Amino acid sequence: MKQLIAIINVIAWSGFWAFGYIALTSDDLSQRQLVIAAILAFAGFLTGVLAYLKLCRASEENGFEPRKQLDAATRERAQSQGGL
Repeated sequence: MKQLIAIINVIAWSGFWAFGYIALTSDDLSQRQLVIAAILAFAGFLTGVLAYLKLCRASEENGFEPRKQLDAATRERAQSQGGL
């Protein structure tokens, strides 16, 4: 399942960069083609971010990446001192 999400992540980011580049740099597109390219770039961005977050969560759950959270005592001491 993680491999499928990783493949989706790569395809989504590729779509974001490809269609975003087309939307930003092409001079001879009609208004409709420009809007479609921008929508596809946004869809690639959104899908890429969600897939990346899913992969990060999966790596934490499997122990590949340690969780970066404070223990309860350190968190309470930091909050009682007035800020993080």
